[in-house]
Amino acid sequence: MFWNSRKQKKLFVKYAGAKTLEYSGDVNDATIRLMNSVPLYETLKHDALITLIDSFCVSGGFATVFKWFNGKNLHPHWEFPPPAKYTNPDSPFFKFKHLPIHLRLKALDSIFDFHLHVEHRGYTAIDFYDGSLLYNFINNKIKICDIDFYKKNPYVNTMEKLWGSTRFMSPEEFVKGAVIDEKTNVYNMGATAFCLIGGEMDRTLKKWDGPEDLFYIAQKATKDDRNKRYSSVHAFCQEWKRVRSCQS
Repeated sequence: MFWNSRKQKKLFVKYAGAKTLEYSGDVNDATIRLMNSVPLYETLKHDALITLIDSFCVSGGFATVFKWFNGKNLHPHWEFPPPAKYTNPDSPFFKFKHLPIHLRLKALDSIFDFHLHVEHRGYTAIDFYDGSLLYNFINNKIKICDIDFYKKNPYVNTMEKLWGSTRFMSPEEFVKGAVIDEKTNVYNMGATAFCLIGGEMDRTLKKWDGPEDLFYIAQKATKDDRNKRYSSVHAFCQEWKRVRSCQS
């Protein structure tokens, strides 16, 4: 966080180039990755994405500057490591899971709309999980805050396990040489639904808080067999919105 006293604006600054205590990777790789993220925020600009306002080289590293969004991260592992994330009333994730279902569904709609935009622009979401989400509990708005690993299609898994949380990752994200595409995004969106209105890894109807018809959409989206999922985020969103409209 950075306070711009001249303009009286609070900004968020992401910096790469310092060897911090908690980072075990290569600082140069982190710097290049942050530099490469700038075109992503420009190309994928969307109301559900935090707004990049500047970027520059500084002090042997690189910085990106974003418009401030007054939200709480839904995976604050540094402050509420599991199981506190799920059980502590002060945890943002706990608070979110206890919001009325219509507000959680509204948040999901924003996430899905953004990733429909990502698909239309020809990109694949990589490393998207609840740690990529900020939620404002005052105005009930959600923002995506980290798209640094998103890739232009076509993309092939070069790492075996790609970057990301295993709670959200499809089987192909663990296979070197596997195609990572629209169907991978579909899985990710289904996993997000199970995280925010279901039982996360317990993907049973018993743990589902939303309308039952939406459960079956999320279930199809997270099929291990990619050929049994929706063919695209567009197809997934069409079905999701159809059911949502019938519920309203």
